[in-house]
Amino acid sequence: MVGLFGLGSKDPQKKNISKKKKELRQLVKEKKYDSALKIGSKILKEDPDENNILFIVGGIYYMRGKYRTAISYFEKSLKIATHDIDVLILNANSYFRLGNFVQAINNCNTIKEIDPKNKGVAELLKKIESAKNN
Repeated sequence: MVGLFGLGSKDPQKKNISKKKKELRQLVKEKKYDSALKIGSKILKEDPDENNILFIVGGIYYMRGKYRTAISYFEKSLKIATHDIDVLILNANSYFRLGNFVQAINNCNTIKEIDPKNKGVAELLKKIESAKNN
């Protein structure tokens, strides 16, 4: 019965993933993105539905201008957390940067449903309109 209440030993795999997550966050903090991507990929191999890691890895690719790769991580994240505004705005920006205005606007509309006063969406929609008119 002791194990039922968390008083027994922890699952070694969960402990290992937890350790890797701490390491990942430290690497991101130190801006060691190559190492962070390696650790993030290892975590996702063990737990492909780890939403925070999907977001972090996607965010690194976004910062590096690898928008298609970033989108693949953001889309996986959005299957888990469909209303995560942070993921939606980065996903919308990624689509915008690739010139896929329809998909960017779709993401913006989803954000507006969740948070009608979101300033990031308003700014992005202005950028999209401006780009479409050029």
